[in-house]
Amino acid sequence: MTRVVDDGKLGIGDQFRHERVPFGRGDLATGHDIALPFGRAQLLDGLMDDLHALAHLGHAAKVTVIAVAVLANRDLEVELVIAFVGLRAAQVPGHTRPAHHHAGKAPLLDVLFADHADIGVRDGQIVEIGDLSRAAATRKIDAHGLHVLPGIIDSQVHFREPGLEHKEDLETGSRAAVLGGVTAVFEMPNTNPLTTSEEALADKVKRARHRMHCDFAFWVGGTRENAAIVGELERLPGAAGIKVFMGSSTGNLLVEDDEGVASVLRNTRRRAAFHSEDEFRLRERANLRVDDDPSSHPVWRDEATALMCTERLVRIARETRARIHVLHISTAEEIAFLQNHKDVATAEATPHHLTLTADDYATLGTLIQMNPPVRAPHHRDSIWRGVGQGVIDVLGSDHAPHTLAEKAKPYPASPSGMTGVQTLVPIMLDHVNAGKLSLERFVDLSSHGPNRLFGIARKGRIAAGYDADFPIVDLKRRETIRNDQAGSKAGWTPYDGKEVTGWPVGTVVRGTRVMWEGEIVAPGRGEPVLFSEALPV
Repeated sequence: MTRVVDDGKLGIGDQFRHERVPFGRGDLATGHDIALPFGRAQLLDGLMDDLHALAHLGHAAKVTVIAVAVLANRDLEVELVIAFVGLRAAQVPGHTRPAHHHAGKAPLLDVLFADHADIGVRDGQIVEIGDLSRAAATRKIDAHGLHVLPGIIDSQVHFREPGLEHKEDLETGSRAAVLGGVTAVFEMPNTNPLTTSEEALADKVKRARHRMHCDFAFWVGGTRENAAIVGELERLPGAAGIKVFMGSSTGNLLVEDDEGVASVLRNTRRRAAFHSEDEFRLRERANLRVDDDPSSHPVWRDEATALMCTERLVRIARETRARIHVLHISTAEEIAFLQNHKDVATAEATPHHLTLTADDYATLGTLIQMNPPVRAPHHRDSIWRGVGQGVIDVLGSDHAPHTLAEKAKPYPASPSGMTGVQTLVPIMLDHVNAGKLSLERFVDLSSHGPNRLFGIARKGRIAAGYDADFPIVDLKRRETIRNDQAGSKAGWTPYDGKEVTGWPVGTVVRGTRVMWEGEIVAPGRGEPVLFSEALPV
């Protein structure tokens, strides 16, 4: 089994702390000691018994020591074994050891924890973690030298179906997801018709099942008209929860006033998600948009537009005793504010707000026009501080494709939105390699964070009884992101030509390898995500 031990001695400013960990096959009692550097405890991120304990690992005041007991299971019969080898101690300067030889196997040099940490899968679920080299398996994936992570859950995508299939549809959007290592998505309600009723939700679930390549759930739009029944809607099969647009929407989906928001929150029981921009201020400042100048987008939709709305939202949440989730945080001011309201509010960051700045409008123009906008560098830096301090709870791509012809319209006629689900993993792994966050923190933001915030059942961890969802990544692989790699129907990415370090090699969804080396290798078999607060009868 996996054991997590905290000694409580590591300070925030420390880079490495070495702990002596008993090392050996079987019962960890063979007498070998390994010096474990804190910064190298990344190799078995997915094999933690409790990923909740890993929250903010790279920034916490504790050092986490991981010891893996390896099982020699001769009798286990499984459908799939994912076999991989962790980092070698030779990769840790000053802590090499002689090779350990095992009968019938090629010698491995200085494996840090154990020679093998394999994952056994049956009926789409994890049944055993350990040395499964002697288990009977019908299939095997050799992930030697790679990292196997818990399933990555993108909790904000717009796949445009029904009604806007010329931009994207459920199949193409999910194709982009698994090409990027994402195993489950939560899709947004601003489709045509809007996803605001039981019938509309059921239609989406029917369209998606066994057609999407990844698993899925759908946000249900909260409106004045359905406010009285949102408590029923959020518990329907396939529902991710209730999503409210306080700005940047139209028609019934826009709920800009306090009483309208309160009427929804009075009836929710699960955590509701919000697009938080003050619609009243947007209307007042519309004249600040400059024709054919997308750099004026963050001038129009300024910091106060976001902060004022988020302040209102938190106040209403307290008054109604509701749980809220603020999507795509874009300002330094919101990070400072939300830090003091973590009892009621959780927060999401996007890769583009962590990567791009207003300086990029000069070269990318409307391709990076988003709501809320990409802003000045100090806002990006503050969002990174929010990641480091734990103010940010999850990552979402806000994948919102438009055609290149639509994006080529002169600002402000150009629509807001960009592709993002396929690039979430490589962009964030590049940040990991650049030292912006630890691999453990990435896992917490993309896997266990969604699990605990939204009450996902059987996803977001590598543990027995959980769905066998894994991105298999090469942390050191250098690749260039290109438009011609895009699985999205839109066919473009703002990161075209960007070189990154860290790349998804394969994607496994409920035990089926659906992507390998940039190719879709299995038909769509997506199923609705299950939630502990909305389990089927």
